[in-house]
Amino acid sequence: MISYMLFEAWQLDYVLQPQFSTLEKPAIDPRAETPLSETGLNASTEAIVGVPKVNPVAGTSITVTTDVFAIVIDTQGGTINQLDLTQYPKEKENTVVKKMFALVGLEKDPADLSPTRLFDTEIGKEFLAQSGLIASSGSAGVPDHHQAYRFDQTAYNLAIGTDSLTVPLTWDNGQGLLVTKTFTFTRGSYNIQVAHTITNNTGQSWSGRQYNQLLREPYADDKGNNFIRTYAGGVVYTAEDKYQKISFDDMADERLNVKTQGGWSAMIQHYFASAWVPPKDVENNFYTKELKGWRYVIGSYSPPKSVAANTKVEFKAQLFAGPKIQPMMAKVSEGLELTVDYSWLTIIAKPIYRLLNLIHDYIGNWGVSILGVTFCIKLLFFPLSQASYKSMAKMRKIQPKLKELKERHADDKMRFNTEMMEMYKREKVNPLGGCLPVIVQIPVFISLYWVLVETVELRQTPFALWIEDLSAQDPFFILPIVMGITMKIQQSLNPAPVDPLQAKIMQMFPIVFTVFFLFFPSGLVLYWVCNNTLSIMQQWYITKRIIEKAD
Repeated sequence: MISYMLFEAWQLDYVLQPQFSTLEKPAIDPRAETPLSETGLNASTEAIVGVPKVNPVAGTSITVTTDVFAIVIDTQGGTINQLDLTQYPKEKENTVVKKMFALVGLEKDPADLSPTRLFDTEIGKEFLAQSGLIASSGSAGVPDHHQAYRFDQTAYNLAIGTDSLTVPLTWDNGQGLLVTKTFTFTRGSYNIQVAHTITNNTGQSWSGRQYNQLLREPYADDKGNNFIRTYAGGVVYTAEDKYQKISFDDMADERLNVKTQGGWSAMIQHYFASAWVPPKDVENNFYTKELKGWRYVIGSYSPPKSVAANTKVEFKAQLFAGPKIQPMMAKVSEGLELTVDYSWLTIIAKPIYRLLNLIHDYIGNWGVSILGVTFCIKLLFFPLSQASYKSMAKMRKIQPKLKELKERHADDKMRFNTEMMEMYKREKVNPLGGCLPVIVQIPVFISLYWVLVETVELRQTPFALWIEDLSAQDPFFILPIVMGITMKIQQSLNPAPVDPLQAKIMQMFPIVFTVFFLFFPSGLVLYWVCNNTLSIMQQWYITKRIIEKAD
């Protein structure tokens, strides 16, 4: 298993990741980036007519600052090419560790307190939120995400006391066709309203559609834990197939082209997600594609709308870009909370997450909430655990007899196995009785593991004493060492294997697991310490009762 994990990690880090050049970027055909030429749209019936750039300052940046965002919008296409989550710094300073370093005369490297950046233009990290319009054949051209817009100012700030902020961009073709692209930001919200309003004063009807897409280079978390691999890639939600992961490899192998009522498309990573959510009351077409330079696109386009002469029409969409807080995401769109990826264990993991939140609402400490969830799960499985520990206690009681039997039939393994099975029947011991109840519990414990890994609420939240970030490893490795000790104590309560080689291998387990857990998030280690401690108490009590009863 370890060999497979090492191979998988090697493939991900050195084979599958593209080699980016910091000197130059491959030339990209702008038309290849639009859904017109790369999806199922019929090129014979729809085409982009040449569009004049009426803004002489193409590519000017507009900065937008709200209580949760620091955003840069490129006036060329109205693309969001930089988005910082100001309430989510990349790292958190551990004051206890800093003081300990100071006590011994050392200086700890400062933590990176800059905000987490989702959208970015840096080579190797490129991630953009693009949107635009596509004119039907015979209609006047309109701006896609390559055309320049006019703008009123280059900086916007959400003022104190106001709940929303509007950023308008305008474009016209000089012949009566006006397009206004509007971004609307709301205080406390990670949801951005994006609208294209087409005002037709040309004297003839116009027809076209809107598209929204996310363009990204393969994501690599520089600050991530090498022992914990979470999914980073594309996701599509449709009414028919619900939640579907579409990895970068999938986009390279086959383009998605599917119609559905409502739905959404997203790029997700550990703790954060970005998603375009078109109107749910219309049929949208979702697509993916691979571009040159290891760039991948996922998005959707709307059905066409007609704009009669001297009238106007509005295309709307929502852009979510923020932390994967499930209750908040569920309000944005159906199924968006599924981007908190529990895989096939979602049906078990979601109730565990709700229980974790429920306990936190009363206690206010996520570390204590983890202890509470662990206790509730142990209580739920108390009958199964009791049956397992009783079986182990009985096995432990007959260990001397098994050892004597093995010595007596050391040269006759078949006779030893026959006598051993007879002893099991005589003593009414089931050798699998200790394993089967544990197997039933495994999916629940794996689900709890993924809840602790995926829950952004645990990110950079303190527990107590030196644990100031439950999503980071224990800075002093105290919890992993305690976990190893509890594992060793629990192992001593179990019956030792008859085979000496097996016994030696089992003795190494606490050491091996302790080494692994040194690098695990402290929230996970806290769960294991609590679980092991409760198991030791329960197993010690049951074993003591059975041995006393036998005496």
